[in-house]
Amino acid sequence: MKESHGPHISIKAEKIFEIFGFSITNSLLLSFFVLFVFLVLALIYSYQSQSKKKGNFYYLINFIIKNLYKLFYSVLKEKTDYFFPLLSSFFLFILFQNWFGLLPGVGSILIKIKEEGKMVLTPLFRANTADLNTTLALAIISVFLSQVFAIKFLGFKGYIAKFYRLKDPMSFFIGTLEIVSEISKMISFAFRLFGNVFAGEVLLTIIAFLVPILASLPFLLLEVFVGFIQALVFSMLTTVFISVAIAKHH
Repeated sequence: MKESHGPHISIKAEKIFEIFGFSITNSLLLSFFVLFVFLVLALIYSYQSQSKKKGNFYYLINFIIKNLYKLFYSVLKEKTDYFFPLLSSFFLFILFQNWFGLLPGVGSILIKIKEEGKMVLTPLFRANTADLNTTLALAIISVFLSQVFAIKFLGFKGYIAKFYRLKDPMSFFIGTLEIVSEISKMISFAFRLFGNVFAGEVLLTIIAFLVPILASLPFLLLEVFVGFIQALVFSMLTTVFISVAIAKHH
């Protein structure tokens, strides 16, 4: 059985093992670890918030939350309180997934798996946002909830009136284009996030393979910045889409 040499790059996440017939991929494996760390940090913050003597960690998290709130408030105004848990969850989830994908060992700890009749070395861990399944799921949630909130705030008749109006024959064509536009947001969301994160992973892998010592450090710092920007872009676009969706038609 042949064994490939050199960096192994795969667009799809690779299956590491199975649990009761359910495939666990390297991206899902890292996602479990990230969620565990996120839960621990949340518990620490909750404990410190109830303590009389608060630590630096509490003030750091408060600083981040307050600035996130101000950012979303600039778009949603008085409705920010209602949407803040969702929007901040999008931002923090994507940011953590992006940054954990850059940690030492992620992408460099390799195991052998059988793929297309040959043994290949594949990363044990992979950034979850470098998996198209994850970015597509996030995009569907974002766009779907935008429509749900539109119905909640405008009512079903008001929601339909944003697309079709009986007194305006042209609204049939314009409304249909609007519906297509809403669906296309899912594709745009999913591939924008996936493309940026996956391209960064490929770049770091190739640079580290060609020049192993310190050459990838500037690119690593760049990817830290890109990971932050992608989390911010996704959450802010969701904010704008929700704001437009719940706005009354004039």
